[in-house]
Amino acid sequence: MPTAPVLFVASSGGHLAQLWSLRPWWLQHSRIWVTFPTAEALRLLDGEDVRPAYHPTTRHLGNLLRNTVLAVRTLARTRPAAVVSTGAGVALPFFALAWLLRIPTVYIEVYDRIDVPPLTTRLCRPFTRLHLAQWEEQRAFLPDAITVGPLL
Repeated sequence: MPTAPVLFVASSGGHLAQLWSLRPWWLQHSRIWVTFPTAEALRLLDGEDVRPAYHPTTRHLGNLLRNTVLAVRTLARTRPAAVVSTGAGVALPFFALAWLLRIPTVYIEVYDRIDVPPLTTRLCRPFTRLHLAQWEEQRAFLPDAITVGPLL
């Protein structure tokens, strides 16, 4: 019986680069990616199973709804073992629905936000089973996080 995939959800650019840096780990697992279909992201993920997300996500209700439909379809069809994200806004519908479906969620705090939590962190927090910090200072706003060190 094949194992359930890990679902990686991230904005393109730096958020995706941080997940990409986990390559030695994720190469050992079947996986699906959800990100914005930018030229850079598609080049990086060439040969991977990619589900294109809608952007912009920040304060764009239409794309939040489109990404929620994408989350429903993706989670229902793939039933991943876990959802892993570094943000940003595209993560929210996936984390909320994964939480409802009792699919484990892992949120990795981005490396460039040390003093205050980004909006996506605050929104995803209630739906996050495991929170990972890249800097010990991030534990000031994520006291239950495990510090894993910088990914980049």
